[in-house]
Amino acid sequence: MRISLLLFFALIISGAQLFAQSTITGKLLDSKTKEPLIGATVSIKGTTTAVAASLDGSFKLKIPAPGTGTLVFKYIGYTDKEVSVSGSKNLGSILLESNSGALAEVVINSTVIDRKTPIAVSTVNAEFIEEKGAGQEFPELLKESPGVMATRTGGGYGDSRVSIRGFSNSNVALLINGIPVNDVETGRIFWNDWAGLSDVTSSMQVQRGLGASKVAAPSLGGTIGITTRSTDVVPGGYLTQSIGSYGDTKTAVSVSSGLTNKGWATSFMLAKRTGDGNAEGLYYSGYSYFFNISKVLSKTQNLAFNVMGATQSHGQRFTYNSINTYRISPQGERYNGDYGFYNGEVLSAEQNYYNKPLAALNHNWTINESTQLATVAYASFGLGAARYMTNATGSPYTSLVPGAGSQYPRTGDIYSPIDFNAIVKNNLTSQDGSAQNYFQNVTNDHQQYGVLSTLKKRFGESIDLIAGVDARYYEGQHYYTVQDLLGAQYLLSTADKNNLNYHAKIGDKFNSNYQYDIASEGLFLQAEYSKNSLSAFVSLAGSNTGNKRIDYFTYLNNNPDRETKYINFLGFQAKGGANYNIDKSNNVFFNIGVLQRPPLVSSIFLNRDNTLNPNAVPEKLFSYELGYGFRSADFTANVNLYRSTYKDRSVTPKTTVDQTTGATLTTNLSGLNELHQGIEIDAKYRPVKEVQLRGMISIGDWHYISNAGPAQVTSDNPIAVQNSTQPELFIKGLKVGDAAQTTASLGLDVNILPKVKVGTVYNYYARYTAYYNPANITHDGYQAYQVPNYSLFDLNGVFRFTIAGLEGSFIANVNNLFDTKYIGDAYDQAGNAGGKPEFYQNTASTIGVFYGIGRTYTTTLRIKF
Repeated sequence: MRISLLLFFALIISGAQLFAQSTITGKLLDSKTKEPLIGATVSIKGTTTAVAASLDGSFKLKIPAPGTGTLVFKYIGYTDKEVSVSGSKNLGSILLESNSGALAEVVINSTVIDRKTPIAVSTVNAEFIEEKGAGQEFPELLKESPGVMATRTGGGYGDSRVSIRGFSNSNVALLINGIPVNDVETGRIFWNDWAGLSDVTSSMQVQRGLGASKVAAPSLGGTIGITTRSTDVVPGGYLTQSIGSYGDTKTAVSVSSGLTNKGWATSFMLAKRTGDGNAEGLYYSGYSYFFNISKVLSKTQNLAFNVMGATQSHGQRFTYNSINTYRISPQGERYNGDYGFYNGEVLSAEQNYYNKPLAALNHNWTINESTQLATVAYASFGLGAARYMTNATGSPYTSLVPGAGSQYPRTGDIYSPIDFNAIVKNNLTSQDGSAQNYFQNVTNDHQQYGVLSTLKKRFGESIDLIAGVDARYYEGQHYYTVQDLLGAQYLLSTADKNNLNYHAKIGDKFNSNYQYDIASEGLFLQAEYSKNSLSAFVSLAGSNTGNKRIDYFTYLNNNPDRETKYINFLGFQAKGGANYNIDKSNNVFFNIGVLQRPPLVSSIFLNRDNTLNPNAVPEKLFSYELGYGFRSADFTANVNLYRSTYKDRSVTPKTTVDQTTGATLTTNLSGLNELHQGIEIDAKYRPVKEVQLRGMISIGDWHYISNAGPAQVTSDNPIAVQNSTQPELFIKGLKVGDAAQTTASLGLDVNILPKVKVGTVYNYYARYTAYYNPANITHDGYQAYQVPNYSLFDLNGVFRFTIAGLEGSFIANVNNLFDTKYIGDAYDQAGNAGGKPEFYQNTASTIGVFYGIGRTYTTTLRIKF
């Protein structure tokens, strides 16, 4: 009886303890972007009890009696955090710092905060990059984002491009820690300059449309903002080894000192990557590097200096081939006519090599509780060239027909490699010793300096005022040098008027030698309001951009016309928007803006000299957008409607050679007017904590809204007809080319075991119009070639483990799982062939294409220490 009573009371006590459990709730967010950290783990220290954060970052965990303990918060790429708790409570928002967050280093460009900033945005975190990035070009990590398309063009290492909402690579801004790194002259993003980004990125955010970046010179289609990991909180590092298809090998090491007692911290990363390329002759070799040193100056100030970049060399495939050529060639879709053999070694007919280190000094000062000042001074020094082989006229091999064009000798039939040794033998037969074929370097050396400074002042509890300056200076030198005479003694050059009939030898400059100086000064002012469920902003910015050209060859040294004055253009932007949280799950937002951007420098000067283009005018954009969002623990969704009118776009001038006079003709086209509009839907669903589904669909309508022209044609030769014009260009209603106007994706990640995850993603592309030059469309009725629709599947698996007390992971990636054959890039050279459109048909023998990458495998072993 006594035993029964004791057991009874024991059950009562244990039951009381059971029912006395404490419930802890909260939400895990990124400290900078306030993005929910989906799947982050919350555990009770010293136990195996753990839960995962839901789609909105929320978690719920029960702590047994006596209701006290320590919670441990963990997420890949972020610093662990411990919080002591007692009793049932809501912890609110728990902010986790990325591994670079110890010193609160400055990132001046704005990041979009969910349910607050009225901007359409997609964010890729460190875990996503680590698990899915191997075997892909860096911008391909954004392919699950609505309105974004990334392709690899010819397949060369780092030669990929990205477009957002139909705006091309030159109209998308890339900011690294708030610093603009697009090419100043063309606006393009050269991803091979930043080949090591995937190893040091803590988050990548693509802001579609107007964006929230605080720089005076705006982008048109969107902004890609990258935040690097910078200095880690604690000592440690990692070792990574990847092996993939086509000889792809990558080795990386990262070491961080952590923060010392005296407030110093350092970290560095070095990686080497080599491979043979997905097609013959696309070999590559490169080193990427990152170094950071930081100092806590006081409780309110810190200073950080970092240097990053990549030095690389890679073969390129620059000839668009016809579909029939790929069908007939023995190599199939991997055919490349732009490489050969030289003294028994593989050699590309065009090779790119470049190194563009970016150095930045960041200062962050919390002046008082309501005032902060953030400043970054930066410098970039680019050195490199595109080296390619030409004939004696200086023309590269660009024909769609194999063996045509420059008629390079080959080792066999027209589909065989170029025989560089035969070219040497041919040059040796030259009676005067001059080169018939040779390698030249098209060099671009530049230096760039800038300062960005932002002052943020809070008024009361609801209003922030942000003001800043954005000053930049760029100097770019362009010249040709002889790289290899291939057995000849010299190259005869008549381009330099100060040295006519010059016999150029290896290393000598020839053909052209000029310099661009570009300086811009800008101011911006933004007011932000946030109270309860409403947040809004209004932003104004203005800038002046001056462009100067110096020509060292076309003009005599004593000719004052060899150096122009600064040609100035004003730019501005005015934008605003508001977000309203209807309740804890639903929100709506809108934004609207107008901007004017100075024309690119290539459109300001004509004829490969200092001739000014009178038709160069600033480009304009008017855009507005509506958005709706839904958030819950298991399901999130966004719907965006946008409409952007883009006016006075200019096209990079096209140069041709007049067959009668030998003069260089420059066709300049400006005044293109486009409409970009569409709808974007994306969603995430988590039916159980081990499974996450992602999906998106984007349907765009991007077309020209008016005819253009006539195009202006000028000449560098006085005996040729000057300032002639072409007919009107019939482009109204034609689709803007170079990107799929319908894209969709569906992704699935499953944690089949606590440390084993598998994932797959399906991407679909449709209504993809080939690139074409609007200056060619001189007859009505033309329709550009449309690339066939295609779908791609990727697969990845992750196994995490612990060995000798060190955390490790093994990751396997398969891209294009089913080896789908598809056209990744297409060029429609047509428009006016034969004088009448009916004489030109888009066929498999006339459209120039690059096929996409076939199935590839990559395995990665990563050890953290």
